[in-house]
Amino acid sequence: MFFRQNKKTSMEHEIFEQPEILAHIIENSINDDNYILFDVPADVDKFILVASGSSYHSARFAADLFGNVAQLEARAIYSSEFLLKSAVPHADNILYIFITQSGETSDTNKALKKAKEFGVRTLCITNKKDSTIWQASDFKVDCHAGEEKSIAATKSLTAQMLCLALIVLKYANLKGIDISNYINDLHNLASTMQEVFELRPQIKTLAKFLAKYKNIIITADGISYALAKEACLKIKETSYLNVSASILGEFMHGHVAILNNKSALVYISVNDMSYTAIKNLNKIKDDYNPPISIIGNSNEKVKTNYNINIDIESEVIKSFAIILICQLLALEIAARLKRNVDKPKGLHKVVV
Repeated sequence: MFFRQNKKTSMEHEIFEQPEILAHIIENSINDDNYILFDVPADVDKFILVASGSSYHSARFAADLFGNVAQLEARAIYSSEFLLKSAVPHADNILYIFITQSGETSDTNKALKKAKEFGVRTLCITNKKDSTIWQASDFKVDCHAGEEKSIAATKSLTAQMLCLALIVLKYANLKGIDISNYINDLHNLASTMQEVFELRPQIKTLAKFLAKYKNIIITADGISYALAKEACLKIKETSYLNVSASILGEFMHGHVAILNNKSALVYISVNDMSYTAIKNLNKIKDDYNPPISIIGNSNEKVKTNYNINIDIESEVIKSFAIILICQLLALEIAARLKRNVDKPKGLHKVVV
């Protein structure tokens, strides 16, 4: 049973659609023998994921998953950056994955056309069958998110993330890796997303606090960095605040000086915090004393102003839960600032 209410905006409605959409994808993509039904080429061991905007963040998430779960090499690159490359990796063992909600994203379609000139195999993940990218790709995955009216990508993002996670598991299985635990976890994904909605009072409290700051820095490590970049984008495009995302270790190399201006710092942590992360956050606190909030796993050795978390062992499921928290956080910050989240000023879907 999925939790539904009458929502004030399309963005809010689409956020709350996600458990049902993800359950539908799982139901239609995994058979009773835990076999993933996506059609993909078997003789591949390197992946290049090309996308823009939120779709790039799903690509970055998947690139880390390929290494963590399937022990396969993968990298994510922005579509516009790929178009500027004079040298394009091309070999029989490489699969290019292009990700676009509409299937009509201009620079992503141009990137696919460029890649095809080198004779590489291509797979697309899109929310629209028979779109330009669908017709041009060798292999195709429909992410089944339905029409997304809000400018800010929410349900299309998590649908892309799930399709990519399933592709990673498909290749892990082809390598002989046991994926049964991952499949079992995915069957609990929709119910976990429902549980996140119960955190909304805490999320509103954090949003009220962060809305007072014009500068917000979101940091993370490892697979959490893709989620930090998405959180950054969601708050930027819905609230127009100056938000930046950085890998925490890299942030310590000069970027940290931005904290001399009044700023709030958010750390996103899918996994347990490392010794280095704890040390860096404490140094930041000692040197600059910004308010520190943690979304995900905290640690008693770090003094925080706020911590929003849901206990989940699975790295994959925890990633989806944190993305949902970040979507709700962006929505609530925008509401505090009285922004139009469905039609941010000057923004539109980037299509042909």
